[in-house]
Amino acid sequence: MFDKVLIANRGEIALRVWRACKALGLQTVAAHSDADRALRHVQLCDTSICIGPAPAPKSYLLHEKLLHAAKLTGAQAIHPGYGFLSESASFAKAVEEAGLTFIGPSSDAISRMGDKVRAKQAMIEAGVPCVPGSEGAVPDGEAEIFACGKKVGYPLIIKAAGGGGGRGMRVVYEESELLRSVTMTRAEAKAAFGNPVVYMERFLQTPRHVEIQILADRHGNAVWLGERDCSTQRRHQKLIEESPAPGIGRALIAEIGELCVKACKAIGYVGAGTFEFLYENGEFFFIEMNTRVQVEHPVTELVTGVDIVAEQIRVSMGLPLSITQDQVTFTGHAIECRINAEDAWSFRPSSGVVTKWVAAGGPGIRVESHLYGGYRIPSHYDSLIAKVIAHGATREQAIARLKVAISETVVEGVDTNIALHAQVLQSKPFGDGGANIHYLEQFLEAREEK
Repeated sequence: MFDKVLIANRGEIALRVWRACKALGLQTVAAHSDADRALRHVQLCDTSICIGPAPAPKSYLLHEKLLHAAKLTGAQAIHPGYGFLSESASFAKAVEEAGLTFIGPSSDAISRMGDKVRAKQAMIEAGVPCVPGSEGAVPDGEAEIFACGKKVGYPLIIKAAGGGGGRGMRVVYEESELLRSVTMTRAEAKAAFGNPVVYMERFLQTPRHVEIQILADRHGNAVWLGERDCSTQRRHQKLIEESPAPGIGRALIAEIGELCVKACKAIGYVGAGTFEFLYENGEFFFIEMNTRVQVEHPVTELVTGVDIVAEQIRVSMGLPLSITQDQVTFTGHAIECRINAEDAWSFRPSSGVVTKWVAAGGPGIRVESHLYGGYRIPSHYDSLIAKVIAHGATREQAIARLKVAISETVVEGVDTNIALHAQVLQSKPFGDGGANIHYLEQFLEAREEK
């Protein structure tokens, strides 16, 4: 048990964690960079402590500074949010060895699921369907690499075992491209993740990106909280997410959900987590597990009524889940738009002072943001500045409400992608539901040709 939590993050997720801690009666410490002194959660937390200059490698990514901050402020637990150190097995282990609680899974679980090769092997053992591919890492010998490619079939995709966020991937359409692609991806993986190991998978042509949210405690209990369709994405970066996924039968979703619960129990997973799948032609294929709370968790919270962040904190305290699977119900439909400080069409990041901020409101609307008028958006961090989420009785009602909310949202002083969201929500393919992961790229290409 603990009563004080150090929030090792920034922006809207730090504010979200503060709210959950406050509702649970826990004290909070904001560990912030010099550039983030004026953020809302820093002002709201019981204690705040500066951990370094603006660049993340000199502040939010330094294990020793965060551990020292926890010691100085008397925090017994650390919540990493998402991004930064949220999926760092070495940081989780350092927290554990310091006698503190890492609000997330164990370092062993993060390490196992963070290595895509080991994760895939664990899923195969648990009966979770996976994309056909290499059995483990791609071998070193040229003949063996060609044999592996022939077995997987073309087109195939080479992925970094320690990768994530859309990095460390390369599609190979012909055998003549294979050796060069393996070499390049290994070099990129080594540079980006410190791990040159890569593996191969069959490259699905028109899949959707659908994920399953789970929660698990230390008492052997685990539940799945439905699915999210995250197919509206650009270069593997999600922009719009929704729940439930349009056009996929509930029986199939339940079957996959139960397999995810089974896998959690098999690997001894504790905390919040997300199983990510590609879905094509009525089949699910596991691609990776995110061992943290997701950016898009609000859509699941709105359709289930479950406070995912609060449950994540509670199970870290050793408490059992407050819900059982038969108590999980799904009501209506929810859709989330990620508002980024970037040009709507070139995606060039934008920093500067927010001269005006007006959040949307109305029935079924939820806005998660750390913005305020006069806030200076730094250039050192991710461009996400707000999330606008709509909930309705039906998908059509949720979309209608979201269109109004997006038109009502005002951010002045910096560029944002609000105009992009407005056009996507008006498009017929999105309205029809079930668009694949290439839809947004095709939408942007078609716009450029006009």
